[in-house]
Amino acid sequence: MGLDRQAVFEAVKQERLAIAALLDELDDPELAAPSLCEGWDVRTVGAHVLSTIVDGLPVFLGVAVRRGSLARAINERATKHALLPTSEIVTRLRANAGIPVSPPVFGPRDPLADVLVHSADIRIPLGLPYDPDPALAGLALDFLAGRWPFGFVPRGRLRGLSLHATDIDRTWRTGSEVSGPASALMMAAVGRTALLDQLDGAGLSLLRGRVLGS
Repeated sequence: MGLDRQAVFEAVKQERLAIAALLDELDDPELAAPSLCEGWDVRTVGAHVLSTIVDGLPVFLGVAVRRGSLARAINERATKHALLPTSEIVTRLRANAGIPVSPPVFGPRDPLADVLVHSADIRIPLGLPYDPDPALAGLALDFLAGRWPFGFVPRGRLRGLSLHATDIDRTWRTGSEVSGPASALMMAAVGRTALLDQLDGAGLSLLRGRVLGS
């Protein structure tokens, strides 16, 4: 599936709107449930998605300089937005969902990967269906399994591994094969264990060990 930039922006918009709609349906215990993103509850994941739109790269970099870490900056901004009432997070997500984000060097597939992964971070621990378009997960993998998946995939996690998607017949990198749905490969690449049981192949034990050890 080859999408131009505008089509990727539209896909990201729709994923943001879907997260907003989901947050609007959740009750307080569900919003406070731990997500797959370590240290964040479901509400904070939603707040992070909002933060990636309204804060922008200059804000993140400014906080990162002060805090000495981009990860700390991302956490600080997400935590701040999580203090908003859920209704305001939802309203602001809907109002800003269509704002295109395309970081320098990384392009629009970076925010696509971010929103697809964080949708899973919310849905899977709540026992909700997670079934993203395999072609979109494939576009996310173009970034995640590429040369510069900055902030998502630690150096070495995918070294010596070939990722083969069985639902869109695409392969990334070379090495010992790990095969399965594109969404499961995407989640494993970013260090989530929830969909590892959907994967197979000679390289799975190596990938599993790296994910569990990270």
